[in-house]
Order: sequence, then C-alpha cells, then structure tokens
Amino acid sequence: MIKKILVSQPQPTSDKSPYYSIAERFDVEFVFRPFIKVEGLSAKEFRQQRIDITSYSAIVFTSRHAIDNFFKLAKEMRYAVPETLKYFCVTETIALYIQKYVQYRKRKVFYGESGKIEDLLPSMQKHKNEKYLVPLSDVHNDDIKALLDSKNIVHDECVMFRTVSNDFTQEERDNFGEYDMLVFFSPSGIEALLKNFPNFEQGRQLIATFGPATAKAVKDEGLRLDLEAPTEKYPSMTGALQHYLIMHDDEE
Repeated sequence: MIKKILVSQPQPTSDKSPYYSIAERFDVEFVFRPFIKVEGLSAKEFRQQRIDITSYSAIVFTSRHAIDNFFKLAKEMRYAVPETLKYFCVTETIALYIQKYVQYRKRKVFYGESGKIEDLLPSMQKHKNEKYLVPLSDVHNDDIKALLDSKNIVHDECVMFRTVSNDFTQEERDNFGEYDMLVFFSPSGIEALLKNFPNFEQGRQLIATFGPATAKAVKDEGLRLDLEAPTEKYPSMTGALQHYLIMHDDEE
C-alpha cells in the first residue's frame, strides 16, 4: 500500500495544488524534497569562458535562474547593466521576473508564449543588428545554437549556472526507506539519487518519472520504472499519479 511519497521538487506554493487533493483523497503523505539545486558560477569561473558580457546589446533568458545569475555576475564583475540593453525571454513570466533587478520599458523586453526559443525568432530577426548573449546551465544541448546559427543571428552561449546534487543529511539517509514511491522530473534527479545512495537497491520502492529523458535515465541505471508520465490521457504528473493510485486501490 502506498502511504508516503517523496517528490523531488520544492513544495507547491499554492494551497490549490493537485498534490494536496490527492493526499486527502487517498490518505497519502507527500514529502517535497528537491534532489538537485542550482548553483551560480563565480566571476573567476565565468571569466574562463572568455566571454565579455559588456560587449552584448541583448540577452536571451530561458529561465529565472539565468536572470538571477546574470545580474549576480554583473554585480560581482562590477558591470553596470546599461538601460539600453534589450531582453528576450521565452515566456512573459520570465520577462516580468526581470523587474526584480531593473525597471524596464516594454520596448526593451520581448517574450514568447510557448516557452520555446522559436517564439522569439521573429522579434530577434527584427533586431538583427544586436549581438545576443544566451546564458545557460552547464547541462544543455546545442539546439539553441543551431537554431540561431541557421537564422544568421549573431550570438554566443555561455554557462552561468550549474545543477548540483542537493546532498542528504544522515537522518534523511536513515529514513529513506520509509518512502513507498519516489517521483523524479529530470535525469539530474536520478544522478543525485545515486550520488547520495551509491548502493541504492530499489526493492519495493516504486519509481515514477516525468518526461522521456528521466524515464530513460531510470532504465539506463537498471532500475525499475513503475509509473511514467506524461501520457496522452494523463499529461501531468499528478494526473498520472492519481490514476495509478486508483488502480492500486482497486488491486488492493
């Protein structure tokens, strides 16, 4: 019987999160504990990439982490961010987050709707004379580079932050066997699991994943994958999880 589920993400900020209704309906306890955390590069580490951030007239932001670490590095490197700098963000939410650091006018901020870099291309091509900087995590592919290269957009990518294991305390290690199910959302979460528990034996513990890359990481490590989302019928992790619990109850 499933009674305690570990979700490798921060606790939801909204009281209306589906996790809470699932907990009440099925009498299960959710524990939210991120397995990974984002860590910014120091100015010394960043300079090793030989990127001069003062030479760019536009920045492409794909996440709030990118914004946080761009302004952190700018401060550390004593770079006064000019008011003329243009910001291109993959969503409006990310664009609005810039206000945490600067006051901006709408004409300098551009954003897409889908969260994909493709949405930004029309705006970027209208400003084809800009020199773009794209801050990224240490874990990324070359999709953005290939896309911008194909449109002849002058740009450079750089690493400004990295994903690292959010190490467990001894008490957390001792109590890890209490969880009936572990829920993961990225391959980095699986890496962190095995870093914290190098001799991990799955046993009766169920593993649920979101996204094909995470599912592949579980299988590549020889672990048993018990629940995979999204599916056509259940596009969210909570939807898939609720269906699994209903089926499990029927089996009981």
